[in-house]
Amino acid sequence: MNEMIPGIRPTIRDVHPYVAGKTTEQVRRELGLSSVVKLGSNENPYAPFPTALEAMQAALATIHTYPENSFVELRRRIGSLYDLSGDHVAIAHGAGGMLETIARAFVQPGDEVVTLSPTYGLYREISRFMGAEIVTVPVAEDHATRMEDLVAAVTPATKIVWLCNPNNPTGTVTRPADLTPLLDALPPHGWVVVDEAYAEFADAEVLPDSVSAVRSGRHVIVVRTFSKAYGLAGARMGYALADPATITAIDTVAEPFNANRVGIAGATATLDGGLAEVRAAVEKIRNGRARLEAALAELGMEVVSTHTNFVFFALPDGHQADAVADALLHRGVIVRSAAGWGYPRHMRVTVGTEEENETFLRAFREVLDG
Repeated sequence: MNEMIPGIRPTIRDVHPYVAGKTTEQVRRELGLSSVVKLGSNENPYAPFPTALEAMQAALATIHTYPENSFVELRRRIGSLYDLSGDHVAIAHGAGGMLETIARAFVQPGDEVVTLSPTYGLYREISRFMGAEIVTVPVAEDHATRMEDLVAAVTPATKIVWLCNPNNPTGTVTRPADLTPLLDALPPHGWVVVDEAYAEFADAEVLPDSVSAVRSGRHVIVVRTFSKAYGLAGARMGYALADPATITAIDTVAEPFNANRVGIAGATATLDGGLAEVRAAVEKIRNGRARLEAALAELGMEVVSTHTNFVFFALPDGHQADAVADALLHRGVIVRSAAGWGYPRHMRVTVGTEEENETFLRAFREVLDG
């Protein structure tokens, strides 16, 4: 933002707006296509699930009234997943809404925040908006998190370490033994925020037990979402797990009624009776992920082993991700170029249904063959 509006917060000058992936409606309209496959935003292709959909449709009858602001039942149900009380749970409009609320609660001008590169860009932008100094730690050549580098980046001025695990866009994980050294390195006022938006797609043994750190009173906040595995991206339902005092602080700065009745109904119904539907979809995605990784490797792509519902890979020399993504777009397949993350030859593709994956691979072969 080059020109400042009188009275606007000066830190907006340094903030870049979030760039979302294109929607199917947008691509149909702009390119005049009748058929579009969206594999750019890491959504669940098997949702919405019947249990959630039925409850959400019923909730429309009360959409003219505000939801319960304390979300007691939903918080209790979420807490029970982790053997925590509802007092350990805060609700927000998606994981993004929760991350923004955490930034408002903790980050002051001059604080340092530590983040990986590449990783989810919202961490950087919400921290810049709050006036923080950004300390960026590059991932290793194999795209894994180098915990020793992350620990070394922590200083007495560190307020938050933003840790996306599994990481977006690389799909790599911070291993179980790595969280404790990071927590031990924090200054007394420092916190680690672990964004586990994709955790349901990973084997539990490859991830740190972040919830145990919450139970033991460590300075950690775990952020999760109903958008990915649970298939409720459009309902915007996210939550945080932390000690009750921290949850109270987060709730204090959160906007009133920061979840809608339809989303609450879908999330609650899923936890009550729809978890089997979620698990079945996750298993299909994991199987599709393995087949997609194998197919890309056979085509000569350098595939990064992923623990998410997307695949991150490098194109052969001579191919640029922006150009390939654009060519795929004109064939009705939406994927994400990683050029904006500093990887001009890398791409990220969401795991879709078997048919969607085949459509992508067919179009991808056409683009490579020129």
